[in-house]
Amino acid sequence: MSQPGSVSGQGWRFTETEPGRESLSEVHASVRVPQGGSWVRKLLAFAGPGYMVSVGYMDPGNWATDIAGGSAFGYTLLSVIMISNLMAILLQALSARLGIVTGRDLAQACRDHYSAPVRICLWIACELAIIACDLAEVIGTAIALQLLFGIPLVLGAVITALDVFLLLMLMNRGFRFLEAFVVSLLSIIAICFLVQIAMAQPPVAEVLNGFIPKSEILTNGDMLYVAIGIIGATVMPHNLYLHSSIVQTRAYKRDEPGRREAIRWATVDSTVALMMALFVNAAILIVAAGVFHANGHTDVAEIEQAHQMLSPLLGFTIASTLFAVALLASGINSTVTATLAGQIVMEGFLRLRIPNWARRLITRGLAIIPVVVVTWIYGDKGTAELLVLSQVVLSMQLPFAVVPLISFVTDRSKMGNFTIPRPVAILAWAVAGIIIALNIKLLWDTFFGA
Repeated sequence: MSQPGSVSGQGWRFTETEPGRESLSEVHASVRVPQGGSWVRKLLAFAGPGYMVSVGYMDPGNWATDIAGGSAFGYTLLSVIMISNLMAILLQALSARLGIVTGRDLAQACRDHYSAPVRICLWIACELAIIACDLAEVIGTAIALQLLFGIPLVLGAVITALDVFLLLMLMNRGFRFLEAFVVSLLSIIAICFLVQIAMAQPPVAEVLNGFIPKSEILTNGDMLYVAIGIIGATVMPHNLYLHSSIVQTRAYKRDEPGRREAIRWATVDSTVALMMALFVNAAILIVAAGVFHANGHTDVAEIEQAHQMLSPLLGFTIASTLFAVALLASGINSTVTATLAGQIVMEGFLRLRIPNWARRLITRGLAIIPVVVVTWIYGDKGTAELLVLSQVVLSMQLPFAVVPLISFVTDRSKMGNFTIPRPVAILAWAVAGIIIALNIKLLWDTFFGA
């Protein structure tokens, strides 16, 4: 018989999760949660998954879109970063709720709800999103290696395939060790940009005004393209699958009170972590606007170009070095979450288990090939354009993850007493509608020349 508050057997085609088939079964319920003590101990016990998810919100793909947006349009697109981050906070909270309540990650939920043709289509869409994300990581990490050590882009792209061994080493040390590694690199990124903002000294009034939405974002085609790229880089499809899985690494009580407590602390964890991501994304755009746009350099869209111009324009030699160090930390960090997301998606949709190193090499290989080809033919400029395009592709995949997620958490037969309240459901569907509408407009403008 189910425990009180358990809804794992309701409303699904397949009602029970098989033993050993839990999401990320090797670390499932492996992190101890104290049953008593202060709220600080509870918060620390649940802290971690939110920061791992936040990695995807400040990966190299964000750098390309934020730099392009800041240099071309000043502080105007700060409002897009803020709105997309608020969307992310809501969607990640719903993702955590789904995993905690049902004991399924989003991929498993799709498998257990949809017919075979539908779930195969959803799986393909998600794999495309992961490849697009991986593409951004390859380019970003390769550029960072070139900037710091002079390694050619093509060789740097190939070197990124070795990150699979880093992940395996970290996972073998335990999930908490993996989380600590991720948080350490996030701290390095934040510190680097704190220093750069202090150097740039942007006008506070203009920065604050940038957080107010402007109608020209929708009417200016070039601005809209970058804005949708920012949304694609910020609200990442694979993060919804990832978060619904890794929240289950906590050994909370699988009854109604235990689930409610887990939802509360998981939401606090992800909200705090994503506010850090908001700061980093805003900082990248602010630096680009304050350094490049303010000095008449409105066409800076390449990470390498930004690196070369930072120190001369700011007057601090260390500025470019900090920029490259943060980029490398961002690229390395992103590989961890993308690898876990790939494992979760493949196991969840297909119940297919292959070694992590093999899964990573496959997706990384699919990302390396276009980078090598584009770099060989078009040079550095081609990789910059490919980086922005990858983020637009990510945005196009968002509805295929967002719509199933919202439909599950609003379904009482699946969520029981944990179904989200009607006002939250309305807000969630509004977010989905905005994402879909922006994508339709972008497609229309792209193919019909509007």
